[in-house]
Amino acid sequence: MITNIRIGLVIVSLVLVTVVLLPFQLVGLKYDLKIRRIIPRLWHRAACFLLGIRIRVHGRPDPRRPLMLSSNHVSWKDIMVLGAIADVAYIAKAEVADWPIFGTLAKLQKTIFVVREEKRRTGDQVNEIASRMAGGEIVVLFPEGTTSDGNRLLPIKSSLFGAAAAAVPSAPGGVVHVQPVAIAYTGVHGMAMGRYHRPIAAWPGDIELGPHLLGILREGAIEVDVAFGDPVEFRAGDNRKLLSQTITARMRNLLIRHIRGRDYDLYAVTPKPDGSDATEKS
Repeated sequence: MITNIRIGLVIVSLVLVTVVLLPFQLVGLKYDLKIRRIIPRLWHRAACFLLGIRIRVHGRPDPRRPLMLSSNHVSWKDIMVLGAIADVAYIAKAEVADWPIFGTLAKLQKTIFVVREEKRRTGDQVNEIASRMAGGEIVVLFPEGTTSDGNRLLPIKSSLFGAAAAAVPSAPGGVVHVQPVAIAYTGVHGMAMGRYHRPIAAWPGDIELGPHLLGILREGAIEVDVAFGDPVEFRAGDNRKLLSQTITARMRNLLIRHIRGRDYDLYAVTPKPDGSDATEKS
């Protein structure tokens, strides 16, 4: 009974937050105002708080622009987690636009939808990504192309890294920064997350969305570590596949470090400017 009441309160609160913020976002989208990048972060922070998703941030997004974040992909929750940390724009497969609830939210955040099956449109899609990066937006790429179980990194699809090359001509100094990110769901109710709770964190895609959402609402206490690695500088003439391989290796090491609790020290995360511990809660 208490659980049902809490779920009801969470849903009502999310609806209220959405109703309050929606008019501002619609105005920002219509007139392309800077506020359209800020409102989603406020919504994602509120959603994470209400759903009980607690975020530990290791390092930070690189302050230089243009910037592309390359992250592993575990669940729809990744969108809220990264969106709560920084003002970002996402690259998503075209079918996401038609999903109930999430499709609408993606459009309101001005997500870049790509059609991977239509190669003749790839150039236009890459150019849009490059244009958004050149405009100062942080673009998030999930190069696995699908969600995993959260314990490992799936094979990387390197084609969309071409957006980094497309953004080079308009980049200050001719440099585009590509930064690896690892999202690791590590705890539930204050305990280390084991195999039993892993389906709550991960959403492989073959699980129905409704029951999965209900499971998240019931648990209400998930911990996630988000680690930002050392960025790679990409210049004109650099090899895109080499970029993909380097970023993949750094993503994998960051993920292993936080999933297994091992300090590999292969690629240190960016420390805070004051030199203090790079771990913080948001």
